[in-house]
Amino acid sequence: MSSDTDRLELQQPPTPQYTGWQAAIARFFKFDLYRTNFRIETLAGLTTFMTMAYILVVNPLILSDAIFLQQPKDLFAEQVFATAVSAAIGTLVMAFVANYPFALAPGMGLNAFFAYSVVLTLKIDWRLALAAVFAEGLIFIALTLTNVRSQIVNAIPMSLKTATSVGIGLFIAYIGISGDPKTGGAGLIIASEVTKTTLGSFREPNTLLAVAGIIITTAFLVRRVKGALLWGVLATALLGWIVGVTPPPKGIFQIPTLPTDLIGQGIFGLSRLTANNFLDFIAVVLVFLFVDIFDTVGTLSGVGMKAGYIKEDGKLPRVNQALFADAVGTTAGALIGTSTVTTYAESAAGVSEGGRTGFTAAIVGVLFILAIFLVPVFEAIPAYATTPALVITGVLMMTGVSDIRWGDVAEAVPAFLTILFMPLAYSIATGLSVGFITYPIAKALQGKAHEVTIATWILAAVFVIRFVFMTLRFGISE
Repeated sequence: MSSDTDRLELQQPPTPQYTGWQAAIARFFKFDLYRTNFRIETLAGLTTFMTMAYILVVNPLILSDAIFLQQPKDLFAEQVFATAVSAAIGTLVMAFVANYPFALAPGMGLNAFFAYSVVLTLKIDWRLALAAVFAEGLIFIALTLTNVRSQIVNAIPMSLKTATSVGIGLFIAYIGISGDPKTGGAGLIIASEVTKTTLGSFREPNTLLAVAGIIITTAFLVRRVKGALLWGVLATALLGWIVGVTPPPKGIFQIPTLPTDLIGQGIFGLSRLTANNFLDFIAVVLVFLFVDIFDTVGTLSGVGMKAGYIKEDGKLPRVNQALFADAVGTTAGALIGTSTVTTYAESAAGVSEGGRTGFTAAIVGVLFILAIFLVPVFEAIPAYATTPALVITGVLMMTGVSDIRWGDVAEAVPAFLTILFMPLAYSIATGLSVGFITYPIAKALQGKAHEVTIATWILAAVFVIRFVFMTLRFGISE
């Protein structure tokens, strides 16, 4: 654990002496052990939720292009319900079983793969695609119960765990600054045919507001305002509403639409499995399996490192329980009608606010349930309003970079490639894959192959197979 994390933990105030039901909750989540309290955990939960609330709208928009009855988006309202409930289930399991401040929701990238590659390109019926997600979830549960996934987490060298934490910081900051202004994003970084990416235009109101939000949030942070990231999001959204760049909420309350056309399709969809699509079905299950397992492993390692859970032995306590939450979220999500549920890197925002226990995740889970009734409010919070929180979280997660042994090239190269590929490949799993493949090679070339565990060699081979399989089968690396 880094000295910066030590200092962060020491700055936490003593836990107040609670009585009654508050004392019971504090004991259950071990507030004393983590030197935290209700205010810190609640603010952390609100912050995490605000940075990932976009999924309530974005996930239904993506999946509705592929999951529909008569025409695209005719099941959008049901998808909102499925997104919120699956996120709540996974996050609450994480809270009460693993006692970690990590939040879960249908994964970005995986939802796009589901909609555009599996359903629209491979022409697999969306009901059968949900069955593939359900099958993946069951495999996850089996792997978790047999400790395979926990062994993967523990097999990651400390240098790569640290690099993953730093890489996730850059990744989520990149998410924050590169959103498309046409869809509410900040547009600070945009695509360019000449230079691949370039600085966005300050003629875009979204971009100016995102910059203003970063300044406001930085001011909150340097003035040590509690909940700085959360207030930064709200202040940026409010500023956008005031100046008329984005419309304010059209309402507050909305009766949710139950997913009557989606529930159970993860099982019933298997009836559409035939000899003609069997191989594609197996391939899709394996892709979901590869991407989700390594995406989750990377997120747990990186955010766990930032939170100070990973000690000198390099192991993440209660890792099986955390992975179980991911598996349950995925399985439940498929039954409700959404794509793979995974642990979100945005959880780092809540950790940066001081969240250290499952009570933070419990707050997020409850907010996802409430969000089913408050969709108009969250729809009105533009993506650029979350940019300040994601950028500042990236800053805070960079502290671990000093713990990497840059003087040892065999440690430095894999760590650097891990950090580099996460934002540039737009994938935590890909960054971790590159680091895992290069680490044993670099150690062997250094004459220190004996320092690499057998598990690390095996996982490096698995990552190579993953790249080959996904590239040959789908023409993609993710």
